[in-house]
Amino acid sequence: MLQVLRSPLVNKTLQFQMPNSKRNLSRTIENGWEADFPLETSDLKLKVKCHSKRRLKVLVLFGTRPEVIKLAPVIHRLKLEKQNFLTTVVSSGQHADLLTPFINLFRLKIDYAFGVMRRNQTPSSVCAKILTLLDRVLKKENPDIVLVQGDTTTALAGAMAAFHRGIAVGHVEAGLRSGNAVSPFPEEMNRRLISQIATFHFVATQFNYETLINEGINARQIFVTGNPVVDALQTILKKAVCKSEINQLLSETHRLKRILLTTHRRESFGKIMHENLRVLQDFVARHEDTAVFFPVHPNPAVKQAVQIIFQKHPRIYLLNPLEYPDFVTLMANSWMVVSDSGGVQEEAPSLGKPLLILRENTERPETIMAGAAQLVGDNPQKLLRLLEENYANDDWANSLKQIENPFGNGTAAAKIVEALSVSELLKSQTADH
Repeated sequence: MLQVLRSPLVNKTLQFQMPNSKRNLSRTIENGWEADFPLETSDLKLKVKCHSKRRLKVLVLFGTRPEVIKLAPVIHRLKLEKQNFLTTVVSSGQHADLLTPFINLFRLKIDYAFGVMRRNQTPSSVCAKILTLLDRVLKKENPDIVLVQGDTTTALAGAMAAFHRGIAVGHVEAGLRSGNAVSPFPEEMNRRLISQIATFHFVATQFNYETLINEGINARQIFVTGNPVVDALQTILKKAVCKSEINQLLSETHRLKRILLTTHRRESFGKIMHENLRVLQDFVARHEDTAVFFPVHPNPAVKQAVQIIFQKHPRIYLLNPLEYPDFVTLMANSWMVVSDSGGVQEEAPSLGKPLLILRENTERPETIMAGAAQLVGDNPQKLLRLLEENYANDDWANSLKQIENPFGNGTAAAKIVEALSVSELLKSQTADH
């Protein structure tokens, strides 16, 4: 018997042969059934699900520390609304040792873990592994949408794998641009490519919205939500219990102006990183009421620079990678933050801390426009000048208490999930692409 069905996923009227018995189907499911059928206009086979009560199947993919921090609030919100969503959580393991503490911190249940991390691997090898492994999961789970975050190799591979299977992509933290295709590398190109694939673009700010509009993205596919890092920060600050070592460190330095330093970007490696570290070492040596906290990234290039430049100094604290509550607590108790990290550009203004950005450009100009950060560039002498200026005059640091956070108020996860709940885009994704 020939049946006609209006597909909830592809928004097309499809004709297929109804099987005589549900026992002939590939498998039965709780609220309906599944069957494979050929489209008359294509050699491909699509799987259509007929449910009496349709829940969206969402696959959330992450692989690095920033991704899990920003997607954890979204995952929890999706699972809170389990009457509307079936959520599958996948970890690529792009960051291995750095990832596990954050998974535990946010109490996430991982459904699939790939463990792709290998020493000295290239972005291409990481991407290839994730594409292969994720494709198997997509074939098995057949989600309606894949959520990725940011600009990592994991995010790009996730978007590509979903695209290859005709699955919608939701891009959290969309619309960031540095203006230089190779800086940061490969992140800038990763996010540009994801924007060409995504159906949903969840942007943190109006500036990000305008960026995507100028690139020709359909306005009804863009949602201004704020950044879920603010959601995560608020949760951590309410519930975090720091390690005794961190509390002791804060007690020992309570009279000092603390500088929190993070640096790990590829474009910082080599001469620039060495000179920046020398500037900070000399600054602390000149000013006895200052100290540096430096959680040292495990990348060998960073460790080597530290061994060469930073001599033993009683007020330079070289720390192992920190659990997130400890890191946030150190930032909240810092005088100044110096970093080349993208995530720190959101966290520092969210905590009201002045930030010196160790990069020649930024994809988060809102931080600078709000007056919460200054761009150092590849210029160690400018770093020195800004440190000395702010040491002599605290007006900038004190003014940040009055600045509105450009990245939102902690409701990003709720807005992202609401957009998925009410949007018609999933029904028309094939037509849009």
